[in-house]
Amino acid sequence: MQRSYALMCFVMAAGALVLLPAPADAQNASPLAGAWTLNRSLSELPREIGFNVNWIPSSSSPGQSAGSNGGGRGRRGSGSAGGNRGAGGSFFAPTESYEDARRVQLLTAEARNPPVRLMVVDAPAAVTITNELGQSRVLHPDGRQESIDLEGVPVLVTTKRDADRLVVVYRVEQDREVRYTYSHSVSPSQLIVEVQFLEHGAGDKARRVYEPGVGTETLTSPAAANIPASSRQQAPETFDARPGAELRGLKSLGILVEDLSAQAVACGLNHDAIETALSKRLTDGGFAVHKNSDDDTYVYVNVMTTTLSNGTCVSRYDAFLYTHATANLSYRDQPVLVQVSLMHRGGIGSSAPTAHAAAVARGLENYVDLFVTQIHDANK
Repeated sequence: MQRSYALMCFVMAAGALVLLPAPADAQNASPLAGAWTLNRSLSELPREIGFNVNWIPSSSSPGQSAGSNGGGRGRRGSGSAGGNRGAGGSFFAPTESYEDARRVQLLTAEARNPPVRLMVVDAPAAVTITNELGQSRVLHPDGRQESIDLEGVPVLVTTKRDADRLVVVYRVEQDREVRYTYSHSVSPSQLIVEVQFLEHGAGDKARRVYEPGVGTETLTSPAAANIPASSRQQAPETFDARPGAELRGLKSLGILVEDLSAQAVACGLNHDAIETALSKRLTDGGFAVHKNSDDDTYVYVNVMTTTLSNGTCVSRYDAFLYTHATANLSYRDQPVLVQVSLMHRGGIGSSAPTAHAAAVARGLENYVDLFVTQIHDANK
């Protein structure tokens, strides 16, 4: 949907909300209802909000695989995995489902990039929240779990009222939830949206402050401001909204394996062996492969290894599919080049040094195979 058109619809809807005749019991109307604009200077918007990376097994239960959510190059990412016992007594993380990974990815991105404008319609049986793009979400505050669709992925959500607050909990995975709490402050009038990532009851937080009304800042670039409105309407901003559209047309991939630590080498891991094995998986999948390359779209692999006191090797291993794109950032006046994470899988494994390299390689190969499958599915 063209962004300017979406903003126009949002403004019209907000205006209609204001012009509606006040009900007889207006004094009891929900304070959350109305049109709201984000005030970034009053908000707390940590860029790295997300689930924790807990990849080292506890000393009380050596070898036990922990839940994971890793990121490449020091970032938090969007994948997760549990642990299973493999051959030879080693532990490794199985490949997570595509839907689980997408839920984490979508809800994390939504928390990190809040909508600039919100229109809230709060009826007793349903709350409708619409953003500046015209995208609406209908929630039923009855305390019952319901399923909503988020870009083609089902997400379980529970909504309830707590006095004048609205509490919305999105179930991401087992023991992982994202909780939104909507409340209203009277003086000054503000809509407060508190977001928390809950992993075993605790996690990162963010606080958004919205003020009444709809902002009027332009959504076009400075250069576009000089183009007549009629010309801009003839060239609407369009994009492919189909699921997996970002993977369509991929035929060539780079691969970049991060250098291994001395502990990883001592546990039998070999940089060139990992690069060769994963390159073969991509080549067998029909891709032209460029080793040690991050120039365009590429697979990035990172392995972090430590050794426990009993000699057991423990590795956290992650595979990312990255690309580059230009983006219009809210704090810049012109497009910039950014790195985009298209897919991510991560796991953890612990085993004796003699079996460790094979277990890690097997896990990474499974992840790359999944990348290949998803790309092929998107191109059908």
